[in-house]
Amino acid sequence: MFLSSMIFLLLGSTTMLTFSLFCLYNGVGYFIEWEIISTNSNSIVMTLILDWMSLMFLGFVMLISSMVLYYSGGYMEGDPNMNRFIYLVLMFVVSMVALIISPNLISILLGWDGLGLVSYCLVIYYQNEKSGAAGMLTALSNRIGDVAILLAISFMSLYGGWNFVFYLEMICSNSSLGILCFLVMLAAMTKSAQIPFSAWLPAAMAAPTPVSALVHSSTLVTAGVYLLVRFEPAMHGGPFSQILLLLGGATMFMAGLGANFEYDLKKIIALSTLSQLGVMMSILGFGLPDLAFFHLLSHALFKALLFMCAGVVIHSAKDYQDIRMMGGLSKFMPLTTFYMNLANLALCGLPFMAGFYSKDLILEMAFMGTINYVSFLMYVFATGLTVCYTARLVYYSVTGGFNMGSLHTVNDESGLLTNPMLLLASGAICAGSILSWLIVPYPYMICLSGFYKSLVLIVSGLGAWVGYALNLGSFMFILNSFSFYKSVVFSGSMWFLPFLSTQNIMPSFLLKGFDVYKMGDQGWFENKGGYNLHSSLMKSSNLLEKMQDNSIKLYLITFLFWVVLLMIIL
Repeated sequence: MFLSSMIFLLLGSTTMLTFSLFCLYNGVGYFIEWEIISTNSNSIVMTLILDWMSLMFLGFVMLISSMVLYYSGGYMEGDPNMNRFIYLVLMFVVSMVALIISPNLISILLGWDGLGLVSYCLVIYYQNEKSGAAGMLTALSNRIGDVAILLAISFMSLYGGWNFVFYLEMICSNSSLGILCFLVMLAAMTKSAQIPFSAWLPAAMAAPTPVSALVHSSTLVTAGVYLLVRFEPAMHGGPFSQILLLLGGATMFMAGLGANFEYDLKKIIALSTLSQLGVMMSILGFGLPDLAFFHLLSHALFKALLFMCAGVVIHSAKDYQDIRMMGGLSKFMPLTTFYMNLANLALCGLPFMAGFYSKDLILEMAFMGTINYVSFLMYVFATGLTVCYTARLVYYSVTGGFNMGSLHTVNDESGLLTNPMLLLASGAICAGSILSWLIVPYPYMICLSGFYKSLVLIVSGLGAWVGYALNLGSFMFILNSFSFYKSVVFSGSMWFLPFLSTQNIMPSFLLKGFDVYKMGDQGWFENKGGYNLHSSLMKSSNLLEKMQDNSIKLYLITFLFWVVLLMIIL
């Protein structure tokens, strides 16, 4: 079944990309709209937008999904619930498609909620306690964004319609509806895991690795970025843009710092995704949605490739994910290591790889603009930290001594696992230049001094040296000692966000809920509600039963009552 689904998605991807080039070349876009119901001058309509942006993103989603399904045929081999897994992945892709081609907030909610629901089912796929906790954290974090979208729908009803693409300029000029921009930004931040909603992204690594490759490249986490790319004209130059710039910068710095202290292979790559999402969000706050979309597409290819390589390593290592127990993989898995290094170099922004064209342009535009010192420093440090944790990952897993023990089966023999990487590896090399010619047909005018122009290369080289050198000698032993224990725990735990999102919040809500349950459901509500109603009905029923009992005492008491009442009246 996975093979037929893969072929269908691959053909759909080719069609969408071809149609996207047609729309881009001719400068056209298509709206397909039909009315479902009309009430109080508001029409609830189902709308589809088919322009170059939605079709190109759709093509990338289908391309990566087809490769992931092909890859799943090897990775999930032997799973008793293989068909269930394929159906869940296809539902996930359908939800993302519904979100991409919808310019209407009500129809966006279908895809938005679909992504949240199916992602929960995929995170808890292995059905253990850790997966259940991660799935609950993922679902509850995303529910905040769902509520924000629902509130945004109610605010949009003031315009008489929910096709927000028609009202972006009006929203921008109407300061009283700034709350609408805030709600959309809040929804996007929860879905794309920006601070303070970042804890669920590494936790979602409990899902199978093919799902991680799909989620972290082109579907769930990119939904928030894509929504803000569409909504950016309404936020341009406003106060929320500055907030987005600072929170995006803080997220990419926090994720880069945390990845340098992480030893779980999948979580390191998840934190690198979080860092790149921070780059996209911050440049959206800077007012450059085309560059954010450019980086979104180029990042999708090499991040899916990186997760696939990690999946092959984990699958061969019998589901062991600690990078300290790997090492020397280049001798046993040359093809996978080659692909993994390609993806890592594209992630670091090596010149003429896919990540370079988008990332370097973003950094140069940020350096050239009116950016504050805090954001500037976060951009610089985050760029260096990206190369630093990449060099650390290469040191621990690819080079060095082999640490897996004598009984190992690490190899590249499975064609189902390695074949789909070829197309993504080609994208990691070529996609950046091709997308730059298509999306940015005219050159940006960049005027920078020699220092700022070479700053990215300097910081990247310094980060690579630091990441590799610090892990060679005894410095890491000193750093991991008790002298720096608090700093290492703070940096490696995403600034305590997982604890703040779970242990510190849940007890207070659970205790309050218990009080309400005892005083409400089992207290006043029970006493004045169901129990009281039952006793009142029983008393009334008993009284009626006695009145119909033909008792002479009751007849005499009734006669005496009427006599006394008549005497009082007269």
